[in-house]
Amino acid sequence: MKNCILLVILTSFSNVSLGQMYEVGISVGGSNFAGDIGRTSYIYPNKIGGAAFFKYNKNPRMALRATYSYLPIKANDLDADTDFRRDRGLNFKNTINELAVGLEYNFYEYDLSTPGKTWTPYILLEFAAFDYKYITSEPQPDQYEYNSKNSFAIPFGVGFKSKLSGSFAFALETKFRYTFEDDLDYNNEKIAKLNFGGTGNDWYMFTGFSLIYTFGRPACYTNGL
Repeated sequence: MKNCILLVILTSFSNVSLGQMYEVGISVGGSNFAGDIGRTSYIYPNKIGGAAFFKYNKNPRMALRATYSYLPIKANDLDADTDFRRDRGLNFKNTINELAVGLEYNFYEYDLSTPGKTWTPYILLEFAAFDYKYITSEPQPDQYEYNSKNSFAIPFGVGFKSKLSGSFAFALETKFRYTFEDDLDYNNEKIAKLNFGGTGNDWYMFTGFSLIYTFGRPACYTNGL
């Protein structure tokens, strides 16, 4: 996973000399989980997470984007909105390392060098690979053995970005990740006390603030896609 992240970053920066307009940035915010434990709210950040990203602006409406995210997640049944979960009283913590690539589409034309085009809401469609811990066995009561697993998710999100000053901009963004897994909360059908009985896959989310630096020669965008 880490080798793949490094390869994507190096490949992205090796293309900087091709010109047009590029962006790099960092995001800080909160992550949360929606699954078989705790709240079912899709936007309820309860752990501090972060991300680093690189974008290539193909034209004023569209940017290609690669993002690495570090997203701790936790949930507690005591915070749930149902009596069943509050009475059950389970909780967990996990950490997700994610690499996502995708498309950022602006509702309005976006170009920091052109007055009147320095802000826009946008939508984000991505494909993500991530790793996390899961429980493999229970050698002794309440003592578990863990391992790491790689999987995939489909992230989509919405955001708003605007010029801050000079070559700097900021963004506010919320992303939702639908996974193909049901054990981010350590759900395990082989261990009775960890068999939560849920049938839906887990979600994790990130809501944050981004600081963005734009560089490269003024945009000379290609036509079409």
